[in-house]
Amino acid sequence: MTASIIRAIYLGLFGGEFLLDWFLNILNINHSLKNRNAVPKPLAEFISIGTYRSSVDYTLRKGRFGLLNSVGSRIILLIVLLSGATGALDGLIAPMNLPAYWHGLLFLAISATVLSLVNLPSSLYSRFVIEEEFGFNTMNARSYLIDMAKQIPLGLVMLMLLLGGLYAALAWGGFWWPLIAWAFFMVFQILMIVLYPLLIAPIFNKFTALGEGSLKNRLSALAERCRFPNRGIYVMDGSRRSRHSNAYFTGLGRSKRIIIFDTLIDALEEDELEAVLAHEIGHWKFGHIRRRLAVSAVISLAAFVLIALLLNWKEFFIAFGFAEPSLHALFFWVSFFSSPLSFLVSPLINHWSKRHEFQADLFAAKQCFNPEPMKRALLNLSRGNLSNLTPHPAYCFWHYSHPTLYERLKSLDNA
Repeated sequence: MTASIIRAIYLGLFGGEFLLDWFLNILNINHSLKNRNAVPKPLAEFISIGTYRSSVDYTLRKGRFGLLNSVGSRIILLIVLLSGATGALDGLIAPMNLPAYWHGLLFLAISATVLSLVNLPSSLYSRFVIEEEFGFNTMNARSYLIDMAKQIPLGLVMLMLLLGGLYAALAWGGFWWPLIAWAFFMVFQILMIVLYPLLIAPIFNKFTALGEGSLKNRLSALAERCRFPNRGIYVMDGSRRSRHSNAYFTGLGRSKRIIIFDTLIDALEEDELEAVLAHEIGHWKFGHIRRRLAVSAVISLAAFVLIALLLNWKEFFIAFGFAEPSLHALFFWVSFFSSPLSFLVSPLINHWSKRHEFQADLFAAKQCFNPEPMKRALLNLSRGNLSNLTPHPAYCFWHYSHPTLYERLKSLDNA
């Protein structure tokens, strides 16, 4: 298969993804407009018309900007693909005669920097215009720049470590290099899960142990009742960036920490917070995290086998602007050009994720001896985050990793 045919196939997939994604977004926007004047009947007794219209306005604002942004991002992708910019950059670095690792690292660092700068206006508009308009943003320009100043060296260090391991596997692994690279990648991934709450997250946020009191007693009793091993309950200062709220646990084994946003504590009653935490524990109890890691391991192993095959296929690299096969070129392809393929499998992944969410909701209802706290928590979170209450079913099918509010409430009613 020639490079021109490979490029034509890719452009066909690219065009199909763009048209389908555009169609789904238009459907979702029109569906929201159509239902703007009345709260959906099953939710009418819980959601005021004012809050509902604000959620529709927020959905429309993000959806319309998303349409514009999707056109811009795809134009950039086409420019990179058709102009041969990646090959030109690779060619500029080649005369330096750097070792393969340093060549790849320099190429990826420059590429990431340029693409980040190109996407910066979109990020700034989303946060400082849309999020500001609806009262969610709590950042100023200074804190935004400080975050960027932290992210750049951290991202570079992680890229250096990951790329170093992969190039070492390629250089010294011989026939077995894909298997060795896969093993390194899995160890790297697990180390990041373990080290993230200890070393990385504190760079960006402040974590303080939940103070003594009835809330801590209630949540500690829940964790003990569920036999959930953890290193404590911590409050994160999420309000320094946004008024959106969340809770999660992080880490593996007994290193797990329960993290609650300060905004969530402000938004929910104690029994509702207990239900949200029980939901997160439900993901652990049903082995959802382990299953996702296992699936990730299988997919990444297949990916490394495919990478080994592609490294011998020069026409593939020529199709995307590179003169010669290289590991950094494949790294760039996965990061920048692979969205049409991931878009195709997203409904399957989302369906799996929704099943997990239903299971975790029902677990929370059981652990709280009543579905009402979980229902009230979901309603309060939906109101506070201005969630879309009337998404189009086709858009949900393709884009939503969580069930809609109505679906979750209905499932809890049937518990």
